[in-house]
Amino acid sequence: MHLDVVDLRKFYYRTKLGRIVQRALRDHVVRLFGDTKGQMVVGYGFAAPMLRPFLDSARRVICLMPGQQGVMPWPEGELNRSVLSPEVSWPIATGKVDKMVVLHGLETSDDQSGLLDEIWRVLGPGGRVLFIVPNRSGVWARSDSTPFGYGQPYSVGQLEAQLRGHKFLVEHHMSAMFFPPSQKPFWLRVARMVEGFGLRGVIPLAAGVVIIEATKQVYARPKSGLGAAVKNPLGSVLGGIKSPTVKPVKGMQVND
Repeated sequence: MHLDVVDLRKFYYRTKLGRIVQRALRDHVVRLFGDTKGQMVVGYGFAAPMLRPFLDSARRVICLMPGQQGVMPWPEGELNRSVLSPEVSWPIATGKVDKMVVLHGLETSDDQSGLLDEIWRVLGPGGRVLFIVPNRSGVWARSDSTPFGYGQPYSVGQLEAQLRGHKFLVEHHMSAMFFPPSQKPFWLRVARMVEGFGLRGVIPLAAGVVIIEATKQVYARPKSGLGAAVKNPLGSVLGGIKSPTVKPVKGMQVND
C-alpha cells in the first residue's frame, strides 16, 4: 500500500525530523553516486528529496511517482520533472538510465516482482540503483508516525536475495538513520551526532533503513558456431605436412 503524496511531502518538507532524514539519506546518495555529469538520473517512489543535488550536473533528472501514491510538481519553482507513472510500465526507453534511487517505492509496491523487472529494463548496462528500505529490526519500522513504518521492511539478506533473483548484482550495502523517530527537541538536536556514532559502529541499536547498491547484470550473448569461418579446414590442418614421395626400387618400373 503506497502512502499518499500529501503525507510524504508534509513529512519531508514540513517537519524538522523529515528534513533531518532528508539530509542524512541524501548525503549517502550523493557519495555513492559520485559524478553524474552527462548522465540520466531517475528516482522512483518518493525520491524527490534525494534528487535535487543532481539537477545541475546530470543530463536529465526524472522523478517517477506511482499512481497509487499520487504526484506533486517538482522541483518547486522550476521546470517540472516529476511524472505520474504506473508501477510496471514506465515512460522510459529500455537501457537509458545510468543511476537510479528507489525510496518509498519497493516496500509499499503491490507488484514487487514486476517493479524490479521494470527497474532492470530501464537501466543501461552497468547502470546503478540504490534501494532505500525500512530495516526490519529497526525501531523506525515499528512506528507508524513516519513513512518508514509502512509496507514490508527488509533485512539485508532478504533484499539481497530478492535482487539476485531479478538479475541484479549487489555491490554494496550499508545502514543509516540511527537516531530515533522522535519529534522531541532533544533528539532533533542530537540527531546528527547520533548518526555519526552509528555510522562508526559505536551505537549497538539497529538502524532505521537499509541501503543497498546494485547494478544491472548482463550476461554475454553466446555465439552460435565457430567465431570465424575456416576455408578448407582439412587443408589447414595438413598444410604443414609434406606430400609423400615415392622412390624407385631397383627392378621396379615406375610409370609416369
